Amino acid sequence: MFDSSLPFVVALLALLAGVTLGKAWERYKLRDGKWIDRRRARDSHHYVLGLNFLVSNQIDLAIEELSRAARVDLDALEIHLILGNVYRERGQVARAIQVHQSLLQRPKLTRVEHAYVLLCLGLDFKRGGFVDRALEAFNEVLRLDPHNQYALLYLQKLHEEQHQWLEAYRIRQKLVELSGPDTQPRNQAILAFLENEMGTESMRAGRLDEAARHFTASIGLDPSTAPAYLNLGDVRLRQGDEAAALAVWDRLMDTSPDRAYLTFDRIERLATTVHAPGRFEDRCRRIIASNRQECGRGWP
Repeated sequence: MFDSSLPFVVALLALLAGVTLGKAWERYKLRDGKWIDRRRARDSHHYVLGLNFLVSNQIDLAIEELSRAARVDLDALEIHLILGNVYRERGQVARAIQVHQSLLQRPKLTRVEHAYVLLCLGLDFKRGGFVDRALEAFNEVLRLDPHNQYALLYLQKLHEEQHQWLEAYRIRQKLVELSGPDTQPRNQAILAFLENEMGTESMRAGRLDEAARHFTASIGLDPSTAPAYLNLGDVRLRQGDEAAALAVWDRLMDTSPDRAYLTFDRIERLATTVHAPGRFEDRCRRIIASNRQECGRGWP
């Protein structure tokens, strides 16, 4: 009598056979009439040695071993990525660009792989001084992966190097949105730095009200940003408000007594200008008294 469980067993065996063949096809490929084990590259001693040499900063030996590992399987994406990055760190930027551009020609890259190769290529361009091409590469990464924090970070750095403070500020704001709460103090400090730089740029251009807004925002983001106090005081002085300038510099003394010395030249010049030398001396005594209270026995 026909066993009713036989079709189920046959189907199960067919499924297992399919899975086995799929795994074999994933692991092995036919090249030049020979089956190549895809795992051999990563499991080979050349790959392991290459990583060890890389960690120990023996770059030339790392390149040699990783190149041998890459020849075992030309399709091993991660090995070629690492090799290209090592070329860049070795200063062989043209070689790194060549490796990463060749990877972009592969027809079956996933979206994530494509984005990562572009990120590496952008770093190659940045290292080589090709700013426009680096910007293009990082922006393309963001098109593929809008939340890629590495691309955003490198874009911010590029804009900072070009003194494009507003663009850098906007990118940092995006990073703030993507970052966790533990990174907020650092983000606030960076935003404060960028606000100060925008203020400095406005002050040089004679846009004093705009500069004052940037310096005030910088202090609001990070009260320890000493340059913003100094610059805001300078703006108030240029606007003819000596009392406001002194008030700003006094705030720096109160907020960061260890940086109070940064205001000394400014206060002394102002005191001389208004013929009130006692004003400078009074502030110096107040700072000394304040520091004596903080340091306790450290003061005589």
